[in-house]
Amino acid sequence: MRFRWVKLLRWVKYLLVAALLVCLVGSGYVLYRQHQTATTITISAPEGIESMETVNLGGVDQQIYLRGYDQSNPVLLFLHGGPGASEMVPLRHYNRALEDYFVVVHWDQRGTGKSFSNTIPHDSINLDQIVNDSIELTQKLRERFSEEKIFLAGHSWGSIVGVHAVDRNPEYYYAYAGVGQAVNFVQAEKISYQFTLDRARALDNQRALEELEEIGPPPYTGDDFAERIGVQRKWLFRFGGEVYGETDNTRYMLGLLQMHLFAPEYSVTDIVNLVRGSNLSSRLMWDDLLATDLPEQVAELEIPVYFLTGRHDYVTVFEKVEKYYEILHAPHKELVWFETSAHSPNFEEPEEFVRELLRIRDQHLPG
Repeated sequence: MRFRWVKLLRWVKYLLVAALLVCLVGSGYVLYRQHQTATTITISAPEGIESMETVNLGGVDQQIYLRGYDQSNPVLLFLHGGPGASEMVPLRHYNRALEDYFVVVHWDQRGTGKSFSNTIPHDSINLDQIVNDSIELTQKLRERFSEEKIFLAGHSWGSIVGVHAVDRNPEYYYAYAGVGQAVNFVQAEKISYQFTLDRARALDNQRALEELEEIGPPPYTGDDFAERIGVQRKWLFRFGGEVYGETDNTRYMLGLLQMHLFAPEYSVTDIVNLVRGSNLSSRLMWDDLLATDLPEQVAELEIPVYFLTGRHDYVTVFEKVEKYYEILHAPHKELVWFETSAHSPNFEEPEEFVRELLRIRDQHLPG
């Protein structure tokens, strides 16, 4: 979810100036950007689309990024995680191959990244409104591309938004893919905390034990909830429960920062607003997360459903996804395992992720 951005804020504060100097000085940076633009950013196909656009959703201007090599391909709307953690840059970076088969719609939700603004009413940053925004965006995409339906995918927080959107308007979607599907936030947090505690004991990591015992088990409430869950997420990452096989959180965060600094679609201001929006969104929607219990709230969906699940996910927790899959009623459903992934199979096993979405497309696209 979004809590990696809490730590990223610290990196932005202390490293942004130095990183910008390194990146901006010298012709190497310019040549890199030109090369990247030519090989991975620009879509020059006659029927293609590459367009950063402003759309008004629920009375608030928000940013979408449309990418695809053939506008006659079906539309895929991707709902990012968080709350407030844009995936516009990493999705394009890791999953560019989707653009061969879909018109991929990257959307920074209200209060996130390129859609962040101090003028957005805080009482409008809530789960219900973001679900409404996603449905309104779906309607605009259907009209623009003359499509009766589109495909929908949601990652982590976005998977909560996605399930509710499909529940409200199933007629708008061919199929839904939940990536790192969130199910019951409080229960998942308890399992995740116990995992980190057990690993700390098994490894005899006294520092981890002290910090974990100090914050105590979730759910976390009160003004210090972000700091407490940040401690748990730090050790979860180091013990491989967030990104499988990756234990160096510092290296990972620097890589994420570098990726955004070199991304033409994101400016330095956008990066700062991404962090600001992530912190704001998590604070305003924390109660929405605590209240998430999809088996009780949405036990049936009227379209095909796919859960793309990392075998080692201890963020939204794979075993909770299994249990939700078992009770969920849908005309077609599949639980797809990614054996070398934790919470983000779209980034940890990108080629397999693209293959699965292509398979979903081929199974449910008419004709």
